[in-house]
Amino acid sequence: MLFPTLTFGIFFVVVLGFTWALDRENARRKFFLLAASYVFYGWWDWRFCFLLAISSIGNWMLGRIIGRLPEGPTRAAVICFGVVLNLGVLAFFKYYGFFLENIGEALAMAGWERDLPLLQVILPVGISFYTFQGISYLIDVKRGEADGETGLVDVMLYISFFPQLVAGPIVRAKDFLPQLDRAPSISRGAMSLGLLLILWGLFKKTVIANELATGLVDPVFFSPAEFGGLDRLFAVYGYAVQIYCDFSAYSDIAIGAAALLGYRFNRNFDQPYRARSFQDFWRRWHISLSTWLRDYLYKPLGGSRGGPFATSRNLMITMLLGGLWHGAAWTFLAWGFIHGSALMIERALGLARSGRGLMSLVITFHGVCLAWILFRSPDFATAWAFLTDWHSITEPVFQLTPFIAGLVVFGLGLNALPPRLIEQVAIVMSHLRSPGLALTGAVAFVLIDALRQPGMAPFIYFQF
Repeated sequence: MLFPTLTFGIFFVVVLGFTWALDRENARRKFFLLAASYVFYGWWDWRFCFLLAISSIGNWMLGRIIGRLPEGPTRAAVICFGVVLNLGVLAFFKYYGFFLENIGEALAMAGWERDLPLLQVILPVGISFYTFQGISYLIDVKRGEADGETGLVDVMLYISFFPQLVAGPIVRAKDFLPQLDRAPSISRGAMSLGLLLILWGLFKKTVIANELATGLVDPVFFSPAEFGGLDRLFAVYGYAVQIYCDFSAYSDIAIGAAALLGYRFNRNFDQPYRARSFQDFWRRWHISLSTWLRDYLYKPLGGSRGGPFATSRNLMITMLLGGLWHGAAWTFLAWGFIHGSALMIERALGLARSGRGLMSLVITFHGVCLAWILFRSPDFATAWAFLTDWHSITEPVFQLTPFIAGLVVFGLGLNALPPRLIEQVAIVMSHLRSPGLALTGAVAFVLIDALRQPGMAPFIYFQF
């Protein structure tokens, strides 16, 4: 069930109505939202619901054990078991084929070719996200930031809550579970912000991201050698805009939908292309993932406490695993390596703190775009062709049109808007009476629908 579709629109209106009808019955409200979340998830394939339920129940049981055990080796062993179990499930479904393929190639190169057990493993939608949330719950219980005695329904709802289930943001147990203790209330300001975020997300996804994907990025990245320099240059910038608008759109709609249901998610994007260093970029891009990696991987590895070498090692491990989290391909590892190397260089030269001028912004942006080529390319050969077989900038232009170029410039310009413009507009909208607010939302939706092209591509991060 995709967000920008009529099916989801009907689903959400029904869920919204029933949820607020149960505003004084918090237990039934949570149970209804849990059931709705499983309907939403099962819309792709009902069999995925069993894995989601097993993951949720397993983490709930482990959380209770961890919460009741005193500090010591037994408790540490249970925590380690829980984390390994979560990562093992993720590794099987997401990386089984990748590892088996590479093991087979390595054996063949060594002259030890063998028939390996090949299985057709279907990747469950959103498994990377809800696995990380399960790990967050266990570690937050261990740290005393979440209650190990939390009820089963609450933990299952936390892991499966449909707005963020399949593509984030990655919500922390310590942030969400306390919100389930009582039935929420919603202010006019929260309602206005939720509606505005949903509309803004729909616009970014359906008008900007989809148009750039079909009109420029997909054709050029499919066969870059067939296109000239200008097409390829704008395809790189176009992908930077596409992935930002696509992923931030999902986050906006998720945050907005949760707000209308009475729950608060933290911001997940903060104008990343105005960053003046790679460190600054990761404070603005996919914030829920970058802070998760920082708090649950980088810091436990030692963070910056062990001297320059240990810090560089921890940065690289974190970014390599962050790259691998995005997909089972060497190109994602290479993408993580580029970001890890950039973070290491910045820290070694003190550039992360000193970068404040326009030149820092330009260098950071183009470094990020260079890494996006690897992220978007299906293999190294495509990325290499993109970077090497470069035609003259005067070669004929096949894909780039004034409209597409305008969308790229407009998409990049979004990062130059006042940082909290959406919130400021929401404050103005909150002064409207309910009929006026509903009319404004309806008119905006009709305009967005008129601007978008037919059809709907899945969100990019569904594959992760």
